[in-house]
Amino acid sequence: MAAKNSSVTEFILAGLTDKPELQTPLFFLFLGFYMVTVLGNLGLILLIVLDSHLHNPMYFFLFNLSIIDLSYSTTITPKMLMSFISKKNMIMHAGCMTQFFFFCFFVISESFVLSAMAYDRYVAICNPLMYTVTMSPQVCLHLLLGVYTMGFAGAMSHTGSIMSLTFCSENLVNHFMCDILPLLELSCNNSFAHELELFIVVAIGIGIPTVTIFVSYALILSVILHISSAEGRSKAFSTCSSHVIVVSLFFGSGAFMYLKPPSIMPLDEGKVSSLFYTIVVPMLNQLIYSLRNKDVKIALRKALDKKIFS
Repeated sequence: MAAKNSSVTEFILAGLTDKPELQTPLFFLFLGFYMVTVLGNLGLILLIVLDSHLHNPMYFFLFNLSIIDLSYSTTITPKMLMSFISKKNMIMHAGCMTQFFFFCFFVISESFVLSAMAYDRYVAICNPLMYTVTMSPQVCLHLLLGVYTMGFAGAMSHTGSIMSLTFCSENLVNHFMCDILPLLELSCNNSFAHELELFIVVAIGIGIPTVTIFVSYALILSVILHISSAEGRSKAFSTCSSHVIVVSLFFGSGAFMYLKPPSIMPLDEGKVSSLFYTIVVPMLNQLIYSLRNKDVKIALRKALDKKIFS
């Protein structure tokens, strides 16, 4: 149902492009991306569950990262695909708010789970003798509870702010999803307070994990530089490389989208940034961890060998 202070009961999502000749190619392109995301993340989840050698804190967090990637891609992509094949891609007010809530929940949760993974790498490299104690199952569960608590708090804050907006008559959302900036653009009340809330919550959602990650890797780098053997340094770097790439892709695109005022970056340009971290990053994460991780490749080879011989 629509908010009590709004006359808009449904929105029209403009989609990624209004050029007819691009609709079909883009539909199949992003359908392919989504299939790779679903199959890749489900495969990684099953691999971690089935292989006992992957039952450790690093893969516990990777397991949750794959669940989050799969979930928030599913929150966005199917509706986006509709915009390529529908003349008017409608979404009810309640559906728009629901999509926005889960999008915020999964994106903020991902930023914090990436920071938990950075802390895990810090403990593994800087204090390996105490790793099993420091990263005990109880500690991992508490960290994960913190991850989802921050995700829920951030999503509630953003959604509450959006639901308090007044939408008078215009209902065309210049985006392929219900995101905060295009919805603020449609609002007919003063959006300064809402933009301030957006900046503060996003600064917390990105700032705290970013500081955690930078501090963790500063300490990791300090330890690595004191390792005498080149082989030891190379091994230490290799354990962090996949995570560093994933962090750079996710936080880079997210910061580019949300840490600039809307007046500086047009929404059409913001669509491209949103496209990257909602569609491309969830697909790339599992590929990066699968192709660059020795343990995952060994587990995959063992699983395939069992399948062949059975």
